[in-house]
Formats: sequence, C-alpha cells, structure tokens
Amino acid sequence: MASPVAGHSPPPFFRRGPAPLVRLVVLVSAALTLIVVDHRLNYLELLRQGLSVVTTPLQVAAGMPVTGVRSAGEYFADLARLQAENEDLRREQVALGTIRLRQEQLDLENTRLRALLDMRERVQVNAQVAEVIYAVRDPFSRRVVVDKGLAQRIEPGSPVVDDIGVIGQVTRVYPLNAEVTLISDKDQALPVQIARTGVRAVMFGAGSGMLELRYLPTDVDLREGDRIVTSGLDGVFAPGLPVARVKSVDRDGSGGFVRILCVPLAGVESHSTVLIMTPGKPVLPSTGNDATAAAAGSDRAEKAVKP
Repeated sequence: MASPVAGHSPPPFFRRGPAPLVRLVVLVSAALTLIVVDHRLNYLELLRQGLSVVTTPLQVAAGMPVTGVRSAGEYFADLARLQAENEDLRREQVALGTIRLRQEQLDLENTRLRALLDMRERVQVNAQVAEVIYAVRDPFSRRVVVDKGLAQRIEPGSPVVDDIGVIGQVTRVYPLNAEVTLISDKDQALPVQIARTGVRAVMFGAGSGMLELRYLPTDVDLREGDRIVTSGLDGVFAPGLPVARVKSVDRDGSGGFVRILCVPLAGVESHSTVLIMTPGKPVLPSTGNDATAAAAGSDRAEKAVKP
C-alpha cells in the first residue's frame, strides 16, 4: 500500500467550528453589548430608522388581510345599524304624518263648525249641526243621509246649509236619521234671485253637480260670475242665503228662454258637517209642479212691476 506523501494530509470533509455553546455565549454577549451601547450612546438610531423604512411596507402588507376583515365587519355592522335606524325613522315619519293629518282634519272640522255657528247666528233661526253618514247610491238622484232624525225633532222640508251656502232640503225623516235631497238633484227646485239685480228665478238641479236657472227671457240682465241667493219666497229658506255662481249664459236657447248653468257655492257633495235649519212652518219638499207654479208666479210678479 502506498504511503501518503509526506507533508500532504487528506482534505477534511467535515470541518468542525466552535462549539454551539460558545457561539451562543458570543452572540448573547454581542447583543448585550449592542443594547448597552445603544442605550447609552443611541448609536444604532440611524440604523433603526433605515430598517424601519424597509420593514414598514412589509408590516403594512402583512396587516392588510386583518385590516380588510376588520373593515368589512365594521361596514356590515354599520349597514345593519343604519338600516334599522332608517326603518325606525320611517315608522316614526308615518306615525307623525298620521297625527298631522288627523290634526289638520280636526282643525278643518273646528273651522267648519265655527263657520256653521256663525251662519246660524247670522240667519237667526233654530238650527242643529249634523254629520253626513253616507251618500245614497242612486245614479238618478243626489241625496245624502245625516245623523239627525225624529229624535232630534227634524222636520220634512227643513233647509240644509253649510258654512258657505245652501246644500239641500230634508225630504224624509226617520227616527235616528234623515234623508237630504241636494240642490244638484234634477228634481229639486229652489226660488232664488240674482244678487246684483234682484231678478227672481227658479233654480233647478242639473243632475250632474251643476245647477240651472230656468224661465228667464233672453234679454235678462245676467252675466257670468253673478251670485245667486235665495229669495225667501218659498217660506222655507231664509232670503239671501248663497246658492250658486253663474258659470255660462247661452242666449241662443229655444223657446225664448236663456240657458244658464251655475256652480254651487256650498260644498254640496263634499262637506261632511251641515246645519239643519228649522223652517218657519212645516213645508213639504219642492216638486216639479211646485217649481213650475213658482216660475209662473215669478213671471207674473215681474210683469206686474214693469211699466
């Protein structure tokens, strides 16, 4: 066997360094030395700042998932809270709106009641306040039912008004309620006069919420906007109660009479509170024959006053 060459040894494959315990002691000593030097002389501040510039983006990137999850949780929590608050506010708004509408309705009813009382004082007749219960479902007539009847001594033929003017006339009376035929009913007639000129006429219901003045000659002094009031000739309605306002005048009508359409001044088909007046004497409701007779009497009276 060949002997190794003198002065040459085989290369070591596993070099052995310092022992691990020695390495630990050296590293701990170096760390303690750096800590003491940095604490005393603030020697590593510049190095620390440089490292912070490098590590800050890494720290932010590492914390982004946690921050995102936390932000998402806060967002959904805030969304649920805001939705609940919006729902509560919506309910509160509906409740306040209902209270406001009820208050406005009460204020309107109080205003109408005060106006009705003022109307009763102006007319100086016995009268009772009544509420409209419902409208009679009849396409051929205009009638309503009120909550006063025989128990309250309501009489057939009693005038019915609101705070503005004439509504109608009581046509049927029952123990606890009464039926009122509105002046817009096609079978209802009312002696009236033109407030501006004093010319008397008869007002008929047109059946469609409108009123019509009949039996007036084509040369009558009448214009759009003229105010029509009760004449008091029927002995039921007090004179001077507002009835209607002239809407249109057609002087080309046949038979020598002018066609005059009027709009009721009172809330004939809208007001819920009315005033039932007591007539001076029991009078039956007006009929078509009575209206014709009244019209003829008006014509004779006008001819008598003309020279």
